[in-house]
Amino acid sequence: MTPREKGFLLLTSHLGNPQRPVLTTAQLRVLVERMRQSECTQPEREVTSADLSRLGYNREMSQRIARLLEEGQLLERYLRRGAQAGCIPLTRVSPGYPLILRQRLGLDSPGCLWSKGDLSLLRTPAISLVGSRELGQDNRVFAQQAGRQAAKQGLTLISGNARGADRTAQEACLEAGGTVISIIADELAKVEPREHVLYLSEDGFDEGFSAQRALSRNRCIHALGQIVFVAQATLGKGGTWDGTARNLRFGWSPVACFRDGSPASQELEQMGAYLIGTEDLEDFSTLPEQPSFFA
Repeated sequence: MTPREKGFLLLTSHLGNPQRPVLTTAQLRVLVERMRQSECTQPEREVTSADLSRLGYNREMSQRIARLLEEGQLLERYLRRGAQAGCIPLTRVSPGYPLILRQRLGLDSPGCLWSKGDLSLLRTPAISLVGSRELGQDNRVFAQQAGRQAAKQGLTLISGNARGADRTAQEACLEAGGTVISIIADELAKVEPREHVLYLSEDGFDEGFSAQRALSRNRCIHALGQIVFVAQATLGKGGTWDGTARNLRFGWSPVACFRDGSPASQELEQMGAYLIGTEDLEDFSTLPEQPSFFA
């Protein structure tokens, strides 16, 4: 692991201590921007409080960042624990980090993704699916068909492993012989490895579920897929609505929403999504906004 990769982990990971004062995504973005604008003649040497002061940080923030970067031994112990649990870190500056996340999310992409499973799946063309935990019957059929067709058409399915639409689509994809990237908001270390599945976690491998983690990972689900299918949403609330609305606002990827006549689907159409039926999933290349691998 290079010094830059270790630096990202030291700045963004709790390293097993929930009270460790890591940088937020916004704070990390500011730091990266300031360092890019500065003249650094020795990029591999350790950053000091004096360096940070010259970047415009006050004394308190300079010392905070410097202290985070000094905890190399804590990081090494944490990495060993991760390796024992089968968890591998991919920092934003790691060679295997998904380029599409950096392209679409920029400096708001996760500083580190922890992984468990087949990393080669990150190099395969993929579509994403999101949806509610409680599904109507027609919406469930749509989610199942999206998963099956992803497998049939040679695409990896990206979803969030939550009850409802996520697991419905994932199981359908795997049963049809496909592959899945599951971005979870649960403790990665406790997830049992599964053939043809890559599990990703935005935070540390030992961090448990939280509503904030569930909401945060939605941007990765939307940004990793060439197109996002919405099986079902609730107007104005819930993780599916929040993630899809943000996608449409920032333009991460095209959104195709199941035409179920709901107020949510109608509003998403007004925001820029397009509506499709289950029959439209039989050939992704015929969709109004084709995924780039069919263009």
